[in-house]
Amino acid sequence: MNDLIHLRNCKKIVIITDLVTGEIACSYCGAVVSEKSVDTGNESSSITGEEYLKNSRTGQKISLKMADMGLSTIMESKDRDSTGRPLSAENKRMFYRLRMWDRNSRLANNKSHTKAFTLLDGIRAKLGLPNAVVEETAYLFRKMTSKKSLSGRSTIGILCATTYIACRLTNTPRTIQDVANAGNIKRKQLQSISRFILKELDIHPESYNPIEFVARIANATNASEKTKRDAMKILQIGQKRGINTSKNPMGMAAAAIYLSSLKNQEKIRQIKISEVSGISSVTIRDRAKEIKKRLEEIT
Repeated sequence: MNDLIHLRNCKKIVIITDLVTGEIACSYCGAVVSEKSVDTGNESSSITGEEYLKNSRTGQKISLKMADMGLSTIMESKDRDSTGRPLSAENKRMFYRLRMWDRNSRLANNKSHTKAFTLLDGIRAKLGLPNAVVEETAYLFRKMTSKKSLSGRSTIGILCATTYIACRLTNTPRTIQDVANAGNIKRKQLQSISRFILKELDIHPESYNPIEFVARIANATNASEKTKRDAMKILQIGQKRGINTSKNPMGMAAAAIYLSSLKNQEKIRQIKISEVSGISSVTIRDRAKEIKKRLEEIT
């Protein structure tokens, strides 16, 4: 039997189990065992979403994106025990202090997290980020908080920087300009904070593959499927020959789309590719000339 820590005025040990919450408690003093009971029965069959939530025994999932990670305590304001009887005066004073400590500690510890993760929901909606990126962002933000590196820096800046780093770690193609626009901060500021976090956490993410941005540019410019495939072939050859090394992935993808459209005699203006990719027309022309020259040298 699990040991219970009873109150001073508890003279009985009457163990009861709440089948709904899985808690094991003493019916006389209300002390609850730290471990919950395990229901070894079969899962109840459910058809609709409401039935699944009603029959589920696992509760809500634990998430780093939540300020309390889904482990918050809920203390009712009613001064009654499990049987509905009123508590003694001593127990009322004790539970009043517990509620006050619980409320104050929750607000004090999670104030920065609550603000940051609320902003993270907005960035997630704007960029269409998957859950893996959101969880990784929350993990990196918590690590920066534990190192006490938020002082003197804006919360939105740290959050956007961790979001961009999480995208690179999970290989989710989002440019630094995309994250800067979603967070409404300057690109140079985001670059500076990102370098600081990478150095502080000793992280070395790999660069994006330019092929990952081809479909994005091709779809936005209404390029044909053949142009898209030829652009990928150009970048694959460039990757094997080291042409893509130390180059902006978005710029290389834009140049490959431009060369592929010329090859297939498809009229796609440079200014349109520039607007979609966020790369200047001059850079696209320079990268296109470089790729064409290197490919001619190889052949």
